[in-house]
Amino acid sequence: MLLTAFAWPSVRSSVHDVPIAVAGPAAAVKEVSAALGKRLPGGFETTEVADTAAAERLIRDREVYGAIDVSSGAPQVIIASAASGAIAQTLHGVATALSQAQAQTAGAAVAIRDLAALPADDTRGAGLAAGALPLVMAGLLAALLLTRLVRGTARRVTGALAFAITGGLAAAAILQFWLGSLNGTYWANSSAIALTIAATSLSILGLEALLGSVGLGLGAVAMMLIGNPLSGISTAPEMLPGWSGTLGQLLPPGAGGQLLRSTAFFEGHGGTRPTVVLVIWLALGLLLCLASTLRARRAATVTAGLSEDGRITGLAYASATRKS
Repeated sequence: MLLTAFAWPSVRSSVHDVPIAVAGPAAAVKEVSAALGKRLPGGFETTEVADTAAAERLIRDREVYGAIDVSSGAPQVIIASAASGAIAQTLHGVATALSQAQAQTAGAAVAIRDLAALPADDTRGAGLAAGALPLVMAGLLAALLLTRLVRGTARRVTGALAFAITGGLAAAAILQFWLGSLNGTYWANSSAIALTIAATSLSILGLEALLGSVGLGLGAVAMMLIGNPLSGISTAPEMLPGWSGTLGQLLPPGAGGQLLRSTAFFEGHGGTRPTVVLVIWLALGLLLCLASTLRARRAATVTAGLSEDGRITGLAYASATRKS
């Protein structure tokens, strides 16, 4: 199961339906789109825009991963390596092919411009990609320790939130100030990480509170064997096979990775959807914890009532015995 979960998405990853923009006159845009379709059939989902500014706006808003701009005559390829290094590399290959085609027609070489570059200390984005598993493990570890060492739902929830805040501050400091893998505001990055850890740990705590050890196992499987391999942090969700990329973005690891990219490199643009996903998981965990608490109180009330009835019945029997 571990081999399948981690190897299958990597082996089957490919460029398919990746959203990019093509800027320029309608005739030139159709020509470029046709050329892309021949080079990588089904690889790109193109959005036609009129000029460079519109293409750049889509990239900064994280609606597309890059753009091919033919609006000024001389073509150029605009990439955003911070959004996905793998897709940026693919667009490099597209630029090379366009340059070769231009050379045959005595045209100018195609320029490449990185609109959202990765930090100079981590130009491959290795720190962000490697940080995906530790974030999942942090949430899982918090839930495991709290269920074993802490009694009471309120205490466990408080512990999970404290763990998430501390972990967010520490992880963001390591990635941003030591490894140099993140840009942006430290507090925004630490908040994104803390929300990811909290959503993971509280959802697992809720499952454990409701189902016991079975719930803990289900939560671990969902986050480790499904959420982490399908997060798309090391490549992009659109590169994962079939529906798996979409599924991964509905789980805390994938949503957390996308939110951290948004806060670190795009000033928060594109972070609304992953934030909503994480908040839903966090709220679900809280609701499950609350449901478990209410169920336990109801059971305790029923037990106390039965005990009281039994005590009263016993007293009545003793009184009747004395009278007789």
